[in-house]
Amino acid sequence: QVQLVESGGGLVQSGGSLRLSCTASGRTFSRSAMGWFRQAPGKERAFVATISGIGGPTLYADSVKGRFTISRDNAKNTVYLQMNSLKPEDTAVYYCAATNGQIIATIQNAYNYWGQGTMVTVSS
Repeated sequence: QVQLVESGGGLVQSGGSLRLSCTASGRTFSRSAMGWFRQAPGKERAFVATISGIGGPTLYADSVKGRFTISRDNAKNTVYLQMNSLKPEDTAVYYCAATNGQIIATIQNAYNYWGQGTMVTVSS
């Protein structure tokens, strides 16, 4: 059974940093594109960042570009999201997702597996 488990969320002040982790079990995702999405209160879930299966190309939402960095450690079957210069508008539940392919994707339908989410709250 495939599972994605996120960790690292919490409460942080505006301007602070957090690092989210997503560890997969049940199969290896070393060749799979993986991504992060977020759902703010009262809003639909939205794309944040994605990384290709070989850990090469990445893509970010404009709202986080230059502040967030996605990376992966295939030996640990884990993907990370380093979030710096956090703003109150970054407050959301953050979800990790994985595809069955290598190509990065920004649409939710491209992802086959999802974690349960981790809450990030940024106070002003």
